Amino acid sequence: MHKNRKPTIILLFLICAVVISLVLNLTSFKSDKTNRQSNMQLPTQITTELSDITVTENYIVNTTCDAPYAIFYNVTDDSILFKKDIHQHIHPASLTKLLTACVALKYVSSDTVFSVGSEMSLVPKGSSLCLISQGHKLTLYDLLTGMLLASGNDASYTIAVNVSRHINPQLNMSDTEAVDYFVTLMNDFAAEIKMQESNFCNPCGWDDVEQFTTIFDLLTLSKFALNISEVKSIVSCSKKYVLFVSGESITWTNTNNLLNPKSEFYCQDAIGMKTGTTNGAGRWLIGAFSNNNKTYIAIVSGCTDDNQRYASLLQLYKDIIK
Repeated sequence: MHKNRKPTIILLFLICAVVISLVLNLTSFKSDKTNRQSNMQLPTQITTELSDITVTENYIVNTTCDAPYAIFYNVTDDSILFKKDIHQHIHPASLTKLLTACVALKYVSSDTVFSVGSEMSLVPKGSSLCLISQGHKLTLYDLLTGMLLASGNDASYTIAVNVSRHINPQLNMSDTEAVDYFVTLMNDFAAEIKMQESNFCNPCGWDDVEQFTTIFDLLTLSKFALNISEVKSIVSCSKKYVLFVSGESITWTNTNNLLNPKSEFYCQDAIGMKTGTTNGAGRWLIGAFSNNNKTYIAIVSGCTDDNQRYASLLQLYKDIIK
């Protein structure tokens, strides 16, 4: 009986040794596999998504641009090349008019004829004007020209009131109700194009404690506006002669000196876009440029005078592109 138990014990010992060896090898394999996985590249799909984020912060560290808020964006490559406090809430001033133009063209054809009416009484005193008057008849395109070139707050209100009534003729809205309705459309449109840091209270950009935006949101708006053919055409003009439908005529000069060949701030690469000035906002400037088959947008805000806003923006363009 004892002779038979000895082989059994030896067999059990051998089985245990084999099991222990297998466990050790499996543990080692899992460890090696984990290490290999940690060194692997991300799957192609994830790598591609990450590579689409082409933002470069403070790309130009030696720029002498001294604007309090600024951004420089390569539209063609979808990349931010410089940014400075781009999410700070600030007053939008007349840059608001780019949004007004986008909203109007969303709902109304540019050749629609509108009449200037009693809404002129709503235009804030001290406003920049394109000098339209009650009784004038103009196409929407011409009103947009007066609003975007001469920065006419009067054109902003005529556009807002007429577009609202054009959309809802059955409501018989007063001037104030029509402006309020248009402002609702403005905020809806801003949300639609993902301007998530803004709120608008009027169609011209006049200072209001509840009206604000950011450099980043205005970049979003500028990108969108530059893709609208009517807006792009208007903001690229340095001067425009306009004959009203009602027979009057006027010549509007662009407030953007980047486009004025006689200005010290003229830039042959400039293709638009808009100036803005209020007490709360300081001096704004959005400049769009075309160079070497690429499009760029530069924005500065909070400047104290014209010299600072133009010099700061052009310095960015020189430092980054030239």
